[in-house]
Amino acid sequence: MADFHQNGNIATLHNLRTRSAEQITHELQTFAATRKISLILPSLFSELEGEALPNILKELAQVPYLHRIIIGLDRADEAQYRHARQFFSVLPQEHVVIWNDSPRMQAIDARLTELGLAPKEPGKGKNVWTSLGYLMARQDSAVAAIHDCDILTYDRDMLARLVYPVVNPTFPYQVAKGYYPRIGEGKINGRVSRLLVSPLLIALKRVIGDRDYIDFLRSFRYPLSGEFAMRTGILPDLRIPSDWGLEIGVLSEAWRNLAPKAVCQVEISDAYDHKHQVLSPEDASKGLSRMSIDICKAIYRKLAADGTVFTEEIFRTLKATYYRSALDLLDCYYNDAKMNGLSVDRHSEEKTIELFANNIIEAGHVFLEFPSDTPFIPTWNRVHAADQSLMRDIIDAVDADIAEYS
Repeated sequence: MADFHQNGNIATLHNLRTRSAEQITHELQTFAATRKISLILPSLFSELEGEALPNILKELAQVPYLHRIIIGLDRADEAQYRHARQFFSVLPQEHVVIWNDSPRMQAIDARLTELGLAPKEPGKGKNVWTSLGYLMARQDSAVAAIHDCDILTYDRDMLARLVYPVVNPTFPYQVAKGYYPRIGEGKINGRVSRLLVSPLLIALKRVIGDRDYIDFLRSFRYPLSGEFAMRTGILPDLRIPSDWGLEIGVLSEAWRNLAPKAVCQVEISDAYDHKHQVLSPEDASKGLSRMSIDICKAIYRKLAADGTVFTEEIFRTLKATYYRSALDLLDCYYNDAKMNGLSVDRHSEEKTIELFANNIIEAGHVFLEFPSDTPFIPTWNRVHAADQSLMRDIIDAVDADIAEYS
């Protein structure tokens, strides 16, 4: 059973197993009568052929309080889009598949490019951003939830607990972030959170001193989880990265725009497992290596925007401090795993720490070399100011794709 731990910064809402999923679902149905809830699923076509997504759809089909499900589909041709429409047709709720690679959506992207407002690279960040634009254009949802399509241990109780804090009108929360233990196949998972983010934040605090932003990030038990729920009123001003820094970017925006009392983390599962990224030590443009660099850059940029000055000397010191902090935490992880009958491959984990230490420096080099780089996708408020018909045209493009390729 979970404890009542609170960190004094953001609220932590626990799953004490004292209420059933059915009880929470019934209450959400009552709330949803006046506060409609939409779910965004950013998906690659390849995930339709994986083992996780069919079960996710089976569980979602039994969720009565969802108003709409928006599937952002990436890396799909016409035949694959048609297949995806059929694949998701099992959902009884109103749902829509946004074919991000369609000629009409590419035309939307071309208009954004002409305005200098297009996302700089494809990926999950752009997918989520486009889906949020569609959601806002519909103007009929009070809450937006987001989760990944590769969750192997998914059940509908995860979604209920994720959205409850922002749907309940008596709660003050604008953003809810999911957390859970990362255990699978008898071992501890969550390498990037454990071996990069946690020791990096410790090292940053030691090297550059106290920062409210660092304390805010350290308040989250699993800052890299892909599960968010947000009240839609905050979405027009949300700036998110287009790279692997999406999760840190959303938290950074919550810190910038909201008071801590408007943000919470909520325990949504006893056990969570998903498709694991490869480490990719030989190619920094792929896998966890790419992810670690993007996450570091996202944190550096946010601290710099808050007035922190970074130099080559600071990054060298940060690498050394991080390395020692990560090895110290590895001892804790190893002992915790042994006590609970789980395994930790210390050799593999130390190799991962060495890679992350090098990438801390690499991310620093990129940050210093391109100080004017703007990694954030423009807010939808700015897009609307530049082209007031574009959001409506996204709806028309999606509807036209459905009509033509049905």
